[in-house]
Amino acid sequence: MSEAPLSVRDLTVSYQHKPVLWDVDFAIPEGRTAAIIGPNGAGKSTLLKAVMGFVQPASGEIRFFGDTLEARRSLVAYVPQRSEVDWDFPISVMDTVLMGRYGRLPLLGRPRAADREAARRALEKVGMLEFAERQISQLSGGQQQRVFIARALAQEASLYLMDEPFAGVDVATEKAIVELLKELRAEGKTVVVVHHDLSTVGDYFEHVVLLNMRLVAAGPIEEAFTPETLNKTYGGRLGMLSEVAERVREYGLDERTG
Repeated sequence: MSEAPLSVRDLTVSYQHKPVLWDVDFAIPEGRTAAIIGPNGAGKSTLLKAVMGFVQPASGEIRFFGDTLEARRSLVAYVPQRSEVDWDFPISVMDTVLMGRYGRLPLLGRPRAADREAARRALEKVGMLEFAERQISQLSGGQQQRVFIARALAQEASLYLMDEPFAGVDVATEKAIVELLKELRAEGKTVVVVHHDLSTVGDYFEHVVLLNMRLVAAGPIEEAFTPETLNKTYGGRLGMLSEVAERVREYGLDERTG
């Protein structure tokens, strides 16, 4: 597809007449892994919610592959924050993942053998197939995160939006998610992730969106992920993070200046 998987133009979002995002404008190229980064309260999760239609923007335009979400919904998969999910709801791992197939079913249709096979493949990719019949409330935090990523994979989308998938997970789950990001990129998929760990941005992603209520910068890592843009995004607090600052120089300034 020639149109960008996700383009946001002049997006403003307000809560009780107070702007949370202001005139945000960027596009994510196809086949890239992109991180949305910024300090707490910068509007990162609000941005994804507005993109998905969970929050009504005050103004702006959002396009998926050049069209509306309604027209392209089957191409877009969303992974929410774990804190937003009712993990006590009595549902099995398999049934949770099958929810990712509902957009492909006829009205009032039941999952078919092909849908169950797609769910099995998705669970296998995240290392959770052996837990298929377990209740989601019986899983660890990292396992729960893998299940919701599997639900998105079962949708067989072209664009994946993930809200803090690495938050509070164990090392094994983080490694599994990183490998999955690589696989999706190799398949030509586009992945947009709200991310907090600045020290891993250059390792995990190719593209970055720096946000602090307004857009600070957006683009390839080597162009947009620099000490200057990070200082603008975090209000100068980057200087306290010496390890991060050094890694950023490796990804950005040193690469461009030789």
